[in-house]
Amino acid sequence: MKKIGILNSEISSVISELGHTDLIVICDAGLPIPSHVKRIDLALTPGTPSFLETLAAVLTEMQVEKAYWAHEAKEKNGLLLQSGQELLQGAEQKFVSHVDLKEMTKQARAVIRTGECTPYANVILQSGVIF
Repeated sequence: MKKIGILNSEISSVISELGHTDLIVICDAGLPIPSHVKRIDLALTPGTPSFLETLAAVLTEMQVEKAYWAHEAKEKNGLLLQSGQELLQGAEQKFVSHVDLKEMTKQARAVIRTGECTPYANVILQSGVIF
């Protein structure tokens, strides 16, 4: 049994396979996920697991150089956005429209669906390198 870090085998596997600039998505329960992209569905009940706890867990193992958020999150979910940005300190953070963010998910290696049920609780993480 794995001793530390993420216990979910699918998430652990995807992170270990990421190369520089590969994308993964952490999303709320309502974001549409393209059928050709690997879906890692963690949603158990509304709110479980939360977006922020999932993001924090992923960040223990993933080197992130850039994060993409929807502009709409600033107005519709500012507290979650602020907390997420704090977790991603050190990474470049960009804003795109929610429509563009959904389009970008088509290029992701995987989408991790949480039980989060608040609007615009979505982020695309671009993998960095540790050297």
